Amino acid sequence: MKQSLFIAVLCAVAGLGVARAADKTFTGEIMDSQCADMGSHDNMMAGAHATNAKDCAIACVKQGGTFVLYDAAGRHAYKLDNQKKAQAFAGRKVTITGKLDAGGESIQVTNIKPRS
Repeated sequence: MKQSLFIAVLCAVAGLGVARAADKTFTGEIMDSQCADMGSHDNMMAGAHATNAKDCAIACVKQGGTFVLYDAAGRHAYKLDNQKKAQAFAGRKVTITGKLDAGGESIQVTNIKPRS
């Protein structure tokens, strides 16, 4: 009986590993959450004394925002679980590899690469 229960639990756990979502790729710009809500850095750049998207994103995050991946085509901002990794690409167009959460709002970042 105990051996059958152990085997059943082992099979269930192994099945969970197979059922895990595969990494997907997402493209867009690493932007701050405030500017992403507006779809542009234009309104914030003057107030943040920034001359480019990178400086604007970093300044806005220092003021309480978070780094997000902004998909301009879909007009959607994805929260990113790894803020430190995202900061290195602030203001740049990137491709992110990772897992999308069940609600479709956050990406668990595996990798970030700049787009050419």
